[in-house]
Amino acid sequence: MAMRWLTVVAAVMLGGATVPPPEPRVTLLRPAAVFDGVDGVAHVGWQVLVRGDRIVAVGPSPAAPADAQVIELAGTTLMPGMIEGHAHLFLHPYDEATWDDQVLHEPLALRTARAVAQAGATLRAGFTTVRDLGTEGAGYADVGLKSAIDQGVVEGPRLHVATRAIVALGAYGPKGFEPGVEVPQGAEEVSGPDQMVAAVRRQIAAGADWVKLYADYRWRPGEDSRATLSQREIEAAVAAAHDAGRPVAVHASTPEGMRRAVAAGVDTIEHGYGGTRAIYAAMAAKGIALCPTLAAAEASARYRGWNGAEPAPAAVRLSRDSFRLALAERVPMCMGGDVGVYAHGDNAREMVLMAAAGMPAAQVLLAATSGNARWMRVGDRVGAIRAGMLADLVAVAGDPLRDMAATRQVRWVMKNGAVVARP
Repeated sequence: MAMRWLTVVAAVMLGGATVPPPEPRVTLLRPAAVFDGVDGVAHVGWQVLVRGDRIVAVGPSPAAPADAQVIELAGTTLMPGMIEGHAHLFLHPYDEATWDDQVLHEPLALRTARAVAQAGATLRAGFTTVRDLGTEGAGYADVGLKSAIDQGVVEGPRLHVATRAIVALGAYGPKGFEPGVEVPQGAEEVSGPDQMVAAVRRQIAAGADWVKLYADYRWRPGEDSRATLSQREIEAAVAAAHDAGRPVAVHASTPEGMRRAVAAGVDTIEHGYGGTRAIYAAMAAKGIALCPTLAAAEASARYRGWNGAEPAPAAVRLSRDSFRLALAERVPMCMGGDVGVYAHGDNAREMVLMAAAGMPAAQVLLAATSGNARWMRVGDRVGAIRAGMLADLVAVAGDPLRDMAATRQVRWVMKNGAVVARP
């Protein structure tokens, strides 16, 4: 309304002549090298030209107008804005407060304020897009946070949200209370295909971009995980979500939970620690991506007293071994660490662990850029440095192809053509 009023005033002052909108700013970026998120190579001497919120040219000497703003990024590698594939912005590290305490004792207002701060930290760490896979008891607050970011009310990455997530009745938490006492749960409970379809549709109507399921979990504290959702329940969820144009992510760490999810045709599997060669081969055949969340396993072990020395605890070794097996079977890889178990802003921790576990550095970087963009169905807008793409860009110190830890040394961030972090 204010802009319309100013246009009318200007037109009156100029005798009815309309005032053309100002030309978008043109910016020329000069890093040491460009990793474009497409070919897996660092192109030394390349530059990137940005007009408004779009990349217009990339190469050794893009033609820039004389009045272009020049930003020198000496000693850095310019990359596409990184994409986090598995985060929980409404959680914070479990050594600060247990999951139960966060769900049961932290007020929604506090959790939302913390999520705002964590979204800002994530963006400044070079992650311009995030798939948030469940608010863990915070209801639909992620939909509001997404809107606040999109409207420029608060700073953060563009979000793809899963709202409440869906679990089998009685199979989630918090637990350990008097039987029959109604305790708030960290996800929406269902029993049977009909309830599953209703929950999927309810969450989509409330703003879910993704549907998140828990195919397995612990029925009681201290027990091992078991498959919880039936084959028919998962199939019903996938059918309802896909009919609505929403992809499905599934928490699954047991062989049976993974088998059911793969058979149902889900889009990504989270964790996958119990995967077998046959399951990973089936995932590869169907193009189902794996988010290995190595960092979550490592962080959880450290909270229990592990100091990082080898041999690592059994849970950490299992996560590494399953990841390597999935790599050997050529499973498409999502880069997602289950951030929230550990600190937001340290998202690149997962990338460092993926490289340490044997994934070639170029493949890790591609997974965190164009790969995640593809699984998230936004590869036409983000994830690569190409003419016409949104100007989501990050400069990291040094060369991440030589040392993945460079991705933790962010020197400059641009989102939608606007600089949000600089030296």
